[in-house]
Amino acid sequence: MSEARDRATARRRRHLRVRKRIGVAKDRPRLSVFRSSKQIYAQVIDDTEGRTLAAASSLDKEVRDQVAGLKKVEQAKVVGEVLARRAKAHGIDKVVFDRGGYKYHGRVRSLAEGARAEGLEF
Repeated sequence: MSEARDRATARRRRHLRVRKRIGVAKDRPRLSVFRSSKQIYAQVIDDTEGRTLAAASSLDKEVRDQVAGLKKVEQAKVVGEVLARRAKAHGIDKVVFDRGGYKYHGRVRSLAEGARAEGLEF
């Protein structure tokens, strides 16, 4: 139990460090990623207003049908593509990427590549 708690604490610390570097971008919303052991969640947040502008996860009804039977990395790419489409529908083209304290590889990288493939810039 203590190892899991230490790992979670270290991730939170890394996340704070990432957020400090990103800061509050006044001209761009933030694409935030959360990764659990089975699912992946992403949302585009306007930090000045504290509002979520667009969100997608591997549990969404639209996404769930597309990701059935895929590996988690492939699911993350689909989530990134869906999120980018939803963000573009709200007129958002550029974001800053907040990897949430996770390493930029695997599912986090796949989500970012999916979002970029649909035209989101970061």
